[in-house]
Amino acid sequence: MDGTFDLKGKRVFVAGHRGMVGSALLRRLAREDCEVLTIARDGLDLRDQSGVRRWMAGHRPDAVIVAAAKVGGILANDSFPVDFLQDNLVIETNVIEAAFRSDVRKLLFLGSSCIYPKLAPQPIPEDALLTGALEQTNEWYAVAKIAGLKLCQAYRRQYGVDYISAMPTNLYGPGDNFDLSSSHVVPALMRKAHEAKRTGNKTVEVWGSGTPRREFLHVDDAADALVWLLKTYSADSHVNVGSGEDVTIAELARTIVSVAGADAEIAFDPTKPDGTPRKLLDVSRLYATGWRPKYTLRDGLRQTYAWFLEHVGKGDIRLGV
Repeated sequence: MDGTFDLKGKRVFVAGHRGMVGSALLRRLAREDCEVLTIARDGLDLRDQSGVRRWMAGHRPDAVIVAAAKVGGILANDSFPVDFLQDNLVIETNVIEAAFRSDVRKLLFLGSSCIYPKLAPQPIPEDALLTGALEQTNEWYAVAKIAGLKLCQAYRRQYGVDYISAMPTNLYGPGDNFDLSSSHVVPALMRKAHEAKRTGNKTVEVWGSGTPRREFLHVDDAADALVWLLKTYSADSHVNVGSGEDVTIAELARTIVSVAGADAEIAFDPTKPDGTPRKLLDVSRLYATGWRPKYTLRDGLRQTYAWFLEHVGKGDIRLGV
């Protein structure tokens, strides 16, 4: 199947446009000569099968990007396993099935790197999927995402439609969640560094030893890669989307403190968990298509902190208590 899909004049539905990735996709698609379709949650509950079918039939998009999902951290996954498994299964099934009913020509499903086994080889190749046990703390979400990926493969094999999947690595950037009770590592450290700078605090606390290695990708780079795949890729296998580089948490923390301009030292808390020692995606399949990220980690963090400063005073950033 030829993967070339010209977006010119096409109607592209972004499901989940208000999330960090969805918002980045809207920014990226604004540079394409296409019409972007969105619908707010209060206008359409993606868990409502008949409602999704009616909306899709009425708007007839040419392409669909499934960025909608119920997401949360370890505590939320552990506390609400039914919600994370059932809601995500229903959302993805409804959108993909309605897209097929409405003759959508191209569909891109977004997964998550948590779909891979807890003890996957590093860097993690796409074919590591389903070769081992999942990380227990987010297995409900991971199982749902694996099901969505497999559903796209099933539609390709049974009906010959051009449905593909992509697996982004850890993302950060504008629109992130800076609530310390539920945020991921980049916005959490950025918030802590900002507070240290604001209050004159001389230490920034970092959970664990600082030795685990993690990969990070700016969300605008991720959106660029996803639109690139939408336009150029067509194959049964999903594609890892990442930077291809990782850093220690200690290196990340020091870079963020430097970017924020805080005069503070890093204080590690070894009583807190480190998690898996390393998590890096093998992005050779993506890079073979000709795509490369634009942001270095430092430049991406600098851009994100500038966005944070611009928006924090407006009260439109989720800070929590």
